[in-house]
Amino acid sequence: MEFPQLFEIVAFLSVNAANGKGGGSLWNLIPEPLRLLFLLALFFVELLVLAVLLHFAGLIIVGGRKARFSDAFIIALIGNVLSTLFFAFIPYYWIASFLSIITWLLLIKNLYETGWLGAIAVGILVILIYLAIVIILLFVFGIIKEIGEFLPFFNLFLLFGCV
Repeated sequence: MEFPQLFEIVAFLSVNAANGKGGGSLWNLIPEPLRLLFLLALFFVELLVLAVLLHFAGLIIVGGRKARFSDAFIIALIGNVLSTLFFAFIPYYWIASFLSIITWLLLIKNLYETGWLGAIAVGILVILIYLAIVIILLFVFGIIKEIGEFLPFFNLFLLFGCV
């Protein structure tokens, strides 16, 4: 399997998971014995990417003395684990989402020693940087139109000729 195909599978699985369709047909492409290994690898890759993004956004918003990479890694680890637990054990999606957002903001606020507005600014900047990177990667691998079938805002890009 080549890297673009692997990236396409990961992108589609992420989209399916985000839409609440974790048992999508692409999940079946991963052999049964390797699914746990795939999930663990995906967890650690997401953890590392999120830590780098949090560190970068923290440097921009709160400065270098408060935004250390170790703090970003702790925020990413605890936030990822707690968010996963919220979505796994709380049957109501909106309650789990709300608790997850509050948890992330509390972690950013406490570990970066900033106020609520600073935490919100770091969170928004992380999301914007992440979306920019994902869109660039989708363009590079040429799968933006396939993803557009799953996400409505990509259809807006297609409609206005941005893609």
